[in-house]
Amino acid sequence: MVNDPIGDMLAQIKNAAMAGKYVVELPHSRMKTQVAEVLVQEGYLAAAEPFGDKPKLMLRLHLKSKEASAIRDIKRVSKPSLRWYVTKDKVPQVLGGMGIAVLSTSAGIMTGSEAKKRGIGGELLCTVW
Repeated sequence: MVNDPIGDMLAQIKNAAMAGKYVVELPHSRMKTQVAEVLVQEGYLAAAEPFGDKPKLMLRLHLKSKEASAIRDIKRVSKPSLRWYVTKDKVPQVLGGMGIAVLSTSAGIMTGSEAKKRGIGGELLCTVW
């Protein structure tokens, strides 16, 4: 049983990138899909698509390249045991702007820079570089 589905998803992406795999398949959830869409928009993943039938709906993630992944590291920040919330002024800059922070806000899941532009804070899910 997985107690942290987002953490499990991030670990699978990181392991696939380190192993040189191109495709990751994992159980579907709306939050996982939204996080994956942010990673696609920012260029860390090539595509994210749901597949399968309703009771066993899955999510297929395509990494950028078989040879060299765009993802160097993914860190889970807010965990079920310790939630990490940031205000609009405390949204972190990852590696001097070379990476992204992914936040869950009242306006949906978005990058830290998008949250700063909108002037909202939220739960800091992870950092990617």
